[in-house]
Amino acid sequence: MESFFSFLERRVDDCSSLLCVGLDPHIDDLPSPTAEQAREFCLRLVQATAPVAAAFKPNAAFFERFGAEGWVALKAVIDGIRKESERLGSHIPVILDVKRGDIASTAEAYAVAAFETLEADCVTVSPYLGKDSVEPFIRNAERGA
Repeated sequence: MESFFSFLERRVDDCSSLLCVGLDPHIDDLPSPTAEQAREFCLRLVQATAPVAAAFKPNAAFFERFGAEGWVALKAVIDGIRKESERLGSHIPVILDVKRGDIASTAEAYAVAAFETLEADCVTVSPYLGKDSVEPFIRNAERGA
């Protein structure tokens, strides 16, 4: 089992870069304020920067604002990163920017959503509620937090 950080180091070596590309589709940057436009905006950035990106970091808040359609768009962006990874022959990590930190049972549900449903490799967390709020995210060494 490879740890997330070994996996990230391998990608840094593959692309000779430390660049982490933030995917924050601000409404002002979109032709129209829709989930579809947010998806297209991010996929264009992914295609343009994948060869030199050590990782991509989509910010969930910019997708959540569109409700269910936003979640579908976010999943499509993560899938698009996977397709670019396959095309390049080097897995590019996805760091889901969600800043999660909640009680144990809620943290567990957030971890399942991030790692299993959205298939992120890593998430941002906020540890202020203690170990229980972070533990579901760090349980599996193949995932990062």
